[in-house]
Amino acid sequence: MNELVFIGLGLNDEKGITVKGLEETKTANSVFMENYTSRMPDFNLQQFELICGKKVQLVTRHMLENENGTRILQAAKVGKTVFLVPGDPFIATTHVTLRIDAEKQGIKTRIIHGSSIMSAIISLSGLHNYKFGKTVTVPFPENFSETPYNVIDQNKKNGLHTLCLLDLKTEENLYLSINQAIMSLQEIEQKKKNNVITPDTVAVGIARAGSYNPTLKADFIKYLTDFDFGEPPFSLIFPGDLHFMEIDALLAFAGAPAEFRRLAR
Repeated sequence: MNELVFIGLGLNDEKGITVKGLEETKTANSVFMENYTSRMPDFNLQQFELICGKKVQLVTRHMLENENGTRILQAAKVGKTVFLVPGDPFIATTHVTLRIDAEKQGIKTRIIHGSSIMSAIISLSGLHNYKFGKTVTVPFPENFSETPYNVIDQNKKNGLHTLCLLDLKTEENLYLSINQAIMSLQEIEQKKKNNVITPDTVAVGIARAGSYNPTLKADFIKYLTDFDFGEPPFSLIFPGDLHFMEIDALLAFAGAPAEFRRLAR
């Protein structure tokens, strides 16, 4: 059967895939995997191949974006093909084009969802899911953009939390740190002066969400810049209006200072 099945790998290691996802992989004729949209800290490819009994072909960004995923689509035309993606397959919009192209070429597509960085970060922080506004990515300095600052500003005006995903280049082993992201936003603050990112702005830094040892720290920006979050990947939350239960969660789960209690609304 010619079909392309997008399968989420989860967030940390080869055991994060769902039972359904593993069953689908075991029955595939071809198995591809990309590892550039996110970092899975403890993923072992050789171990995963032993678990699923298949040889996994690694896919580069060039193969998907410059060659339009031709190799994957060709495999899917002659047999069941699995495409493994860190997290949940379409939380990052990178692979939507591949799915559209497959459908246009008469290839049936299916999705087996996996744990998502979006839900994991919200769960870890204890902040209320329905109070998150637009998500944004903070880029490396060479791709400087005011968009993250503007998104945080607009979300705050609406009382909403902002999840900032921090840029990464896995092929070069480069990951934007929480400290770098804060400094980038502070540079924009110095220019725009909207009091969005001040020393007393509240933020929550998260590292290695979904792993066995994630790090969470909630504090004021002036203290977060020197906090050691350890290894990547990193994310950053700028809370909007905080309910007292959310503050209790930040104190309990993210080491927030007692001063946070005065922020309840």
